[in-house]
Amino acid sequence: MGKRHPNYRLVKTHRNYTVEEIAGLYGIHKNTVRNWVKNGLAVLDSKRPMLIHGNDLAGFLQKRRLKNKQTCKPGELYCVRCRVPRPAGEDMAEYSSVNEKTGNLKAFCPACDAIMNRRVSLAKIGEVRGNIDITFPEDLRHIVDSLRPSVNSDLR
Repeated sequence: MGKRHPNYRLVKTHRNYTVEEIAGLYGIHKNTVRNWVKNGLAVLDSKRPMLIHGNDLAGFLQKRRLKNKQTCKPGELYCVRCRVPRPAGEDMAEYSSVNEKTGNLKAFCPACDAIMNRRVSLAKIGEVRGNIDITFPEDLRHIVDSLRPSVNSDLR
């Protein structure tokens, strides 16, 4: 993830960091780290330079990420424009496969008409479905994979 969602796994938990080192680690401004301290990131003491224990930093970033996480219930997809999970518009969604085990559900948001998405395992699609009517469009097959290949050919 980018600057908005710093990866807490990059932090070495048994190390102390200065504000400048954290800013360099995540490619963010020093004032952002100082705002984190104002918002609850623990520092080791009140002396300068301000030192932050890696374990405290990782825990702080993890809590921030979990606080903003919104999980979709059965029958819901996440609308990026509205920034909330919503039921599928007209209770209809389309499944497009990514590989043989997973795919994406796509539907229209009933509030803003944007396209909503949800990654889903084909094995767990029944749990995710809720009351959505899911269509499975037939993928375009290669001609050699079809049972009756086309006879329109110039080859003799």
